[in-house]
Amino acid sequence: MKRTANAHWSGTIKEGKGTITTQSNILNQTNYSFKTRFVGEETGTNPEELLAAAHAGCFTMAVSAALTEKGFAPLSLDTVATVTMEHFSITSIHLSITGSVADIDAEGFEAITKGAEQNCLISQVLKIPISSEAQLLS
Repeated sequence: MKRTANAHWSGTIKEGKGTITTQSNILNQTNYSFKTRFVGEETGTNPEELLAAAHAGCFTMAVSAALTEKGFAPLSLDTVATVTMEHFSITSIHLSITGSVADIDAEGFEAITKGAEQNCLISQVLKIPISSEAQLLS
């Protein structure tokens, strides 16, 4: 399996603009720029936001797979991925998941999420600290 995305850029780093398009076209010439990345003055995306979205999606699916493998049926799982950037370096990602899962206790849920924290594909390719916290809804 291979997935692709395309980026186009025109202009200088601060005044220029670009677009990002994914293979699925879910992002189709989506705006990104210095302002969307560092200033927040324009509507558009940025690489760090896309990384957070990819990690949140991957991690949540990994938790679902692990729960299913252990015989638990997740009713809902919601993850917030927070990418921290300092001095133009991504220094960490924190994953915060809330789940509604029948017949599991909070300790079991947290153990499964800790495994997924290290084993989801996005976590495996990153060379930065990754942490997670889990909250089981009753």
